[in-house]
Amino acid sequence: MMRLLFIGLWVCLVTLLASYGGAYWMAGSAGAKSEEPYLAGLEYRRLDPINVPMIIDGTVRGYVIAKLVFTADAGTLRKLPIDPQIFVTNAAFDEIYTEGRIEFGKLSKYNLAEMMANIRMRANEKLKGDVITEILVDGINYIDKSEIRALVDRTGDAPKKKSSAASGEKATH
Repeated sequence: MMRLLFIGLWVCLVTLLASYGGAYWMAGSAGAKSEEPYLAGLEYRRLDPINVPMIIDGTVRGYVIAKLVFTADAGTLRKLPIDPQIFVTNAAFDEIYTEGRIEFGKLSKYNLAEMMANIRMRANEKLKGDVITEILVDGINYIDKSEIRALVDRTGDAPKKKSSAASGEKATH
């Protein structure tokens, strides 16, 4: 009986030491993995579409819808404490809202290269460094307010007024 008890203790001791050794070995190898270099290079990030209202004479005349992509160094992006997409979106909205004026009947070409350079410059100023390498245009469009209304009227998704009978009120004569 004593022999069986010593064999049981021996098995428990070997199991505990093996578990401890395995855990210690895995903890040491995890630190080495995190220090491995990452793949460097440019990273492309697509922004959500930006809807910018065009206000002329105090009224909204339409919307500019822009889809942009920016490039940045992958290593620099990993080191940033905040996502740079917020700053690029804000800079793009500011640039299109203040500089992207559209006049009725006078649709002209814009200097997109200059606009993208201004967006890049504003975003990098906020990020306090040369983080953004380039701003690319995925798509840019202008939708007139009347076109939006016509589209809503065609699809029938416009909110409808409730009649007094439909709202449950009784008419008195």
